[in-house]
Amino acid sequence: MESIWLLLLLSVYMLPVGAQFNGYNCDASQHSRFPAERDISVYCGVQTITMKINFCTVLFSGYSETDLSLNGKHGDAHCRGFINNNTFPAVVIFTINLSTLEACANNLVVSTVPGVNAYGNISMVQIGNISGYIDTPDPPTIISYLPGLLYKFSCSYPLEYLVNNTQLASSSAAISVRDGNGTFISTLNLLLYNDSTYSQQLLIPSTGLPLKTKIYAAVRATNLDGRWNVLMDYCYTTPSGNPNDDIRYDLFLSCDKDPQTTIFENGKSQMGRFSFEVFRFVKHKNQKMSTVFLHCVTKLCRSDDCPYLTPTCHNRERRDVHIKTTFAPQTLSGNAVVSAGPIITRSGNVILIYRH
Repeated sequence: MESIWLLLLLSVYMLPVGAQFNGYNCDASQHSRFPAERDISVYCGVQTITMKINFCTVLFSGYSETDLSLNGKHGDAHCRGFINNNTFPAVVIFTINLSTLEACANNLVVSTVPGVNAYGNISMVQIGNISGYIDTPDPPTIISYLPGLLYKFSCSYPLEYLVNNTQLASSSAAISVRDGNGTFISTLNLLLYNDSTYSQQLLIPSTGLPLKTKIYAAVRATNLDGRWNVLMDYCYTTPSGNPNDDIRYDLFLSCDKDPQTTIFENGKSQMGRFSFEVFRFVKHKNQKMSTVFLHCVTKLCRSDDCPYLTPTCHNRERRDVHIKTTFAPQTLSGNAVVSAGPIITRSGNVILIYRH
């Protein structure tokens, strides 16, 4: 008689487990257990953060997918996940859009840390850490025989850009961010204009621009969340379209600035603006035309913190030609190099012929 009762108790225990897995891609031999750390996967993407939770162990624990919610927001359907039964095991998927990450009370903490860029210069870098949790609701009773489930997640995003590629055009260039360690999706453009209204893009005549022609340049972000601004860290020129050209002339780097360069706006919005006067590279002395390519190393900063990251300068100026061989944009960690060119200038050479 005792063995019969034992068999009956085992049957009562096993029946709910078999029913839980019915219709879902679960294996009772693998998933008849409570959740473990390996049961959540976190993907820190460019536009979204995605969490996948093993649904089978959730079922075994006595819960359904509607019992799971982001950051305790169990009354908000937008903060719940959905089941994907086309995988093994079946999973509950949660998606957080980076542009609306506060909607379900996710936490964003931005920290500022010093870093060294590819040029050996000290640069302050901002890191955004997004974190939160997925849990089950507290029961309305004093006691419960079901375990409470809690899954924690976090993603760290460098607010500077990771570059995928650079495209050169006659007066502009565009780059898009790649999905590396994660960053905020945006497209940067470096555009050249004729005047300070920034309304008409620069047109370069076939004969080239006269030397000392003033050009107005703008680094502009599109598709970027409004909490972030664009900060131009370093703008320079090269005689070729290669940003890694050994010959480089700096327009501005921190507080060191070419005397003919004027910075109008930097770190105050999603556009950085400056002007400079065109010149020729001496290496083109035997050519009728000289080509100048403009490059700007750009990063992001949180709008509230940008004023603290922008250097305070006191009319410091510098005019140098730098010869560097270690710069490799494809190996940069966190800086976007946007380029524009070629800017074609007349050589300006004066040829005097003396006849006797």
